[in-house]
Amino acid sequence: MNFSLDGDLEILRQTARDFAERELAPAAARLDRERAFPAEAMRKMAEIGYLGMVVPEEFGGTALGNLALAVVLEELNRACASTGVTLSVHNSLVASPIVRFGTEDQKGRYLPRLSRGEIFGAYALTEPNAGSDAGSLRTRAEKKGDRWILNGTKIWITSGDAAGLVIVYARTDPEGGRGRGISAFLVESGFSGFRVGTKEHKMGIRASSTVELLFENCEVPEGNLLGEENEGFKVAMDTLDGGRIGIGAQAVGIARACLEASTKYARERVQFGRPIGKFQAIQFKLADMAMEIDAARLLVHRAAWLRDQEVRCSKEAAMAKLFASRACNRAADEAVQIHGGAGYTTEFPVERYFRDARITEIYEGASDIQRVVIARALLD
Repeated sequence: MNFSLDGDLEILRQTARDFAERELAPAAARLDRERAFPAEAMRKMAEIGYLGMVVPEEFGGTALGNLALAVVLEELNRACASTGVTLSVHNSLVASPIVRFGTEDQKGRYLPRLSRGEIFGAYALTEPNAGSDAGSLRTRAEKKGDRWILNGTKIWITSGDAAGLVIVYARTDPEGGRGRGISAFLVESGFSGFRVGTKEHKMGIRASSTVELLFENCEVPEGNLLGEENEGFKVAMDTLDGGRIGIGAQAVGIARACLEASTKYARERVQFGRPIGKFQAIQFKLADMAMEIDAARLLVHRAAWLRDQEVRCSKEAAMAKLFASRACNRAADEAVQIHGGAGYTTEFPVERYFRDARITEIYEGASDIQRVVIARALLD
């Protein structure tokens, strides 16, 4: 199995890098400071096809797949992690499950609009009582005539206040045990009973909006059931495989930004009469960062390649996300340390990288959950 980039993917990487340096990097600090949703960047990414990378061409996408998406996400997150995660959710957690589980009608109604950026997507699984234990969710969906009526609360929803379409998981069989009796629904923000609640103020990825969503007798047409009734947990877990690959790619991108900033600073910062990069203590930090970034990228690319081959990759996606997020946080910590006091100020971007890195070990399944997934795969 060859994980090196072929010619087309290398062109895609360079195009994404140029876009990120031109459009994202100059605005990243301001967007973070203002907690402003990157709407303009999303519009421009729609124009070049980034919002439909896993969508078939017949539905308006580019059908480039998960490996290509991972390549693009790494470059975008290197410049702005807030924009990177917004794009990752849109592709991996919204467009992808519609492609994989949606009816032809659902694909025709939503995929072209998602690909063109007419609507953005969000993914609503987590609840106040159901985080890592997602199977214990309490949001209810009851069938009344030709509609489903949803009641409940979702939290930590990325892009929830900007999304035109949200995939919502709700319990349709109250007698179902943990992880059973759950269904997935395609909920438009304009549906009656849909409301945005509290917006979170976060340590990092602050230009990515994170909100509470409230469903109060929310009316959803029966044709908006995604997948089979009571089989939504399978949809959620399959979707998270792709989402974890996306966060793995994000972690690699942030880590790369840390390494590049640290290497530059190590060349320029002079102490004891020479650049600090001449000291072995600094060299070892840079060497470890570079090694772990390359290893993380290979794990991410392997998982993405397997998903493109329609091979189950829950273990590989968990490994990629776990290792990449840990490597990212180590790189961010070392980057601040290499910069010293300067790294603790907003004058240098490593303090933002440090804040952005932390979430990669939490969302899309915390690191300990990834270990559970890996261990179960080994022992089953």
